[in-house]
Amino acid sequence: MIGDNHDGVRLTRRRFLQVVAGTAGALVVGIRLADATDAPVPPALLGDTLYGLGPFVRIDTDGNVIIGARDPDTGTGTTTSLPRIIADELDADWTRVSVVPLGLGVEDDNGKPRWTYGHQTSGLGNSIPAAWGDLREVGALARWLLLQAAARRLGVPADRLRCEAGNVIAPDGRRFSYGSLAEAASKVTPPTSPVPLKTPDRYTLIGHPAGTVDARAVVTGEAIYTLDSYAGDMLTAVLSHCPWPDGSLDHLDTTDTLAVTGVVKVVQLKPEAGQPPGHTVRSPAVAVLADSTWAALQGRAKLKLQWKPGSQSESSAWFEQQAADLVNNKDAAPTTRVRNDGDVDAASKKAAHRVDATYVQPWLAHATSEPMNCVVHIDKDSATLVVPTQSPQDAWHVVQRLTGLSPAQIQISVPRVGGGYGRRFDHDYVAEAVMLAKAAEKPVKLMWTREEDMSQDFYRSACVHKLNATLDGKRQIVSWNQRMASASAFAHRGVPDNRLWTSEVDAHQLPAGLVPNLRSDWYSLPSAMPRGLARGMPHVSNAFAVESFVDEIAHSLKEDPLVTRLRLLGVPRQIPLEEGQTLDTGRLINVLKLVADRIEWKNWLRTVNGLGIACWYVDGAYVAHAVEASLQGDRLNIERAVCAVDVGRVVNPKGLEGQVAGATLDALSTALNLSVTYKDSQVQQRNWKDYPLASMAQLPDTTEVILVPSELEPTGASFLAMPTAAPALANAVFRVSAVRVRRLPLMKELLRML
Repeated sequence: MIGDNHDGVRLTRRRFLQVVAGTAGALVVGIRLADATDAPVPPALLGDTLYGLGPFVRIDTDGNVIIGARDPDTGTGTTTSLPRIIADELDADWTRVSVVPLGLGVEDDNGKPRWTYGHQTSGLGNSIPAAWGDLREVGALARWLLLQAAARRLGVPADRLRCEAGNVIAPDGRRFSYGSLAEAASKVTPPTSPVPLKTPDRYTLIGHPAGTVDARAVVTGEAIYTLDSYAGDMLTAVLSHCPWPDGSLDHLDTTDTLAVTGVVKVVQLKPEAGQPPGHTVRSPAVAVLADSTWAALQGRAKLKLQWKPGSQSESSAWFEQQAADLVNNKDAAPTTRVRNDGDVDAASKKAAHRVDATYVQPWLAHATSEPMNCVVHIDKDSATLVVPTQSPQDAWHVVQRLTGLSPAQIQISVPRVGGGYGRRFDHDYVAEAVMLAKAAEKPVKLMWTREEDMSQDFYRSACVHKLNATLDGKRQIVSWNQRMASASAFAHRGVPDNRLWTSEVDAHQLPAGLVPNLRSDWYSLPSAMPRGLARGMPHVSNAFAVESFVDEIAHSLKEDPLVTRLRLLGVPRQIPLEEGQTLDTGRLINVLKLVADRIEWKNWLRTVNGLGIACWYVDGAYVAHAVEASLQGDRLNIERAVCAVDVGRVVNPKGLEGQVAGATLDALSTALNLSVTYKDSQVQQRNWKDYPLASMAQLPDTTEVILVPSELEPTGASFLAMPTAAPALANAVFRVSAVRVRRLPLMKELLRML
């Protein structure tokens, strides 16, 4: 049983033992829905004086409020922003709110899972949009129940009462704390239809800054991660993976390993035939299980094993050459014509000016701070897991398939996650842990080393972009032709062949809708390298090419790059896109001008430093970066970075500022240094020395963030600042060095060309 204490909530030993006995030793997760049968709940949400008021909410008789946060927090701030949406509709006193991260909410629906909390995904930039409607209804329902309880006590209509900071207030000024009403409110029959929501003018928490609820625990080391979790009589497992994705075990001698004190068992793991990537073991492995981490590592070091390569062999250099050959071959038919507006060929023949460029980006690893790990306890009637995952529902599917247990017999707890970036949408490590727990017939904690984490990733594919544009005599871009080659992250994952491009390019990406003749082609490359979702896909790789290319167009015209962008965007207007989306050029122009003004773009020609700028559109959200860089010999300094975002209504400005600053630094670090290379299908990077994150000296001292006030529906923002940071930096580097970097990582290419 794991958990932590929350102020205002104390479990008696008698109550705690009842909870343990009632759950057969499993971790207890979840909150009972108002209209559902009893489901397991976290210990912090139970007690002798706690009462449930609808989904996610518990109130004790002292007026303390417990709110559950449903989406995993990978550093995206969901444990703060999502509960504040509920708390605002509830009119709760935030100083008396405690937040409990929820595990997976699942119930049995005739043998199929019913997700009791709805959306439980983190890292796709949709936690806030998905929460905006249903979590407001959660808070409004709890408020309605309290009002009904107060109305019955007072004998007055509920519509004459109001709620404020944890109290129900009568017309004559009498106040009833939520705590005094909690028991009665929990017995009120919920309404059959949704209750009215608050109007924006009554928001007290939404739009106001709040610190991260568990910030103190994180900075003091008290935060609980999966690696801090334990189960009784638990074994620790470490692995040695095959270096080839399709290789096999050729020889294994475990004699010396089993002689190590503390080593209990050695288990072989193999990928299951017919299972898609991320649902089973990624590559063959040998696991050493021991009664301590030290013993497991010592045992692994004494394994005598040989791996045999598979039938496929490739290198990153070969892959790049294949991609370049495809995009440079005008006669090569694309795998998918993603977009085809107007007549590019006809427009190109009439143009007065032409610009061409090719951009190359490398393979990338996720390199999360917390390597892959998982705690599993399985018996004949239950499976209990502690998992750092971005999608507990997907993890459930893996566990259910391997154990055959019913939905309600699988309990998944998700503590704070030490970084996701898309890696934890794949659950190969969960499959490994479950297989090992079954083999050992004991609880198991699986722990990957950094070397395993780096070399056994699902990587972001390298890509090559070939762009050409033509302009008329008035400097208007009249045609745009983009050809991209990469290996789809969705390959072999059940995605239809005609949709494999969606992980690599966006049909709505700029300058779609702005150029009358526009063509976007994607070329699929086969590869044996395991691939998966990565932070900001597909926008990051495309924005670097597109926004660097716009800068090159400006240079070819001998004009201010900001002027070129503003002419391309045209007058403020709303341009209909496919699938019901709309591009609001006015909002994009606004964020562009905001960063230009803040970085003093008017000096772009006169300053000794280089200024670069870039903008992008992502599913209804708008972002722009401006970067100032200096060059001293072969040392590049990023002096300033400014980012403006327009995401509609902001739930937690302080949290959004942190997301924007963090994504900016992540994008700059990736652009500066990071690259995965492989030879004979073996990844060459093994640790941070081979995959160096940017040092503090390489990054700006501060990232200036501008949030655009808005009353529009909120959009996602977890990776919004990723796409434009790298092209803004590359454009600034060109201004200060006259070197146009078209290949990442930037520092390696810049030093080569200086």
